[in-house]
Amino acid sequence: MSTAAKPIILSIQSNVAWGYVGNSAAVFALQRLGFEVLQVHTVLFSNHTGYGQFRGQILSAEHIQSILTGLRERGVLHKVGAVLSGYLGNAETGSVILDAVGDIRHANPQLRYLCDPVMGDVGRGLFVNPAIPNFLRDQAIPFANIITPNQFEFELLTGAKLASIGEAVAVARQLRGRGPDTIIITSLATPDIAADQLGTLAVNGTGAWLVTTPRIDLHPLPNGMGDVFAATLLGRLVDGKALPQALELATATLYSLVKATAPGSRDLPLVAEQMQLVEPAAHFAAQAIAP
Repeated sequence: MSTAAKPIILSIQSNVAWGYVGNSAAVFALQRLGFEVLQVHTVLFSNHTGYGQFRGQILSAEHIQSILTGLRERGVLHKVGAVLSGYLGNAETGSVILDAVGDIRHANPQLRYLCDPVMGDVGRGLFVNPAIPNFLRDQAIPFANIITPNQFEFELLTGAKLASIGEAVAVARQLRGRGPDTIIITSLATPDIAADQLGTLAVNGTGAWLVTTPRIDLHPLPNGMGDVFAATLLGRLVDGKALPQALELATATLYSLVKATAPGSRDLPLVAEQMQLVEPAAHFAAQAIAP
């Protein structure tokens, strides 16, 4: 697909002045893949919360609605071919996002909506407003085409405690029955995955695929990994890649960026290593999981 033919992507998530999380990570990644991106911010912080102290504010649902209304008035919103959402700030913002997705979907039934249900992670636990998990579980997930929870978030959404890859596939297929066509589970570490490996599992109506990568010994791990993964996965899918190939490329990009991260850094080296967004140095094959 040529650059001129690529659809516009709307990305609605957090933004920071310093560091690479939310839109500060996803927009650049999508632009390097050749997409025009409409960026709507849910929060404006000085830096991401991984640094501990931060300043700024969570933007109101009314503010976000106003920005989206302005885009609609310019005739831009109905040109959107894909929507990406991440860190919300509050559940009221989520409702505004779903209204916008529904509006765009009415004009473009082929719209792809990727909801990254940002809620928490192993070690950190839940780090969002307590109302957000219920909103994501009950409203956003059934509305999305693609979701990309990490294992902690997937278990929170489903109430399952995953004991194997096979169980992860089965629970993902059950969750597909509630709406989303494609489910990606990142940072998968079930007992049947080697301790020195991490899995990324993709499940859709056609099949299930697993990519495993070596664990990288970084403490702390950089923030924004899920944001970059979700953005590059969506970009590859919109570009026409089949799910297994998009999974391979997005996983390889993230692995290559994490591997290039300086010890002690809380941010991925997105600018210095930007070619990893386009042509990742690593490659990991997606293995089909038998039914």
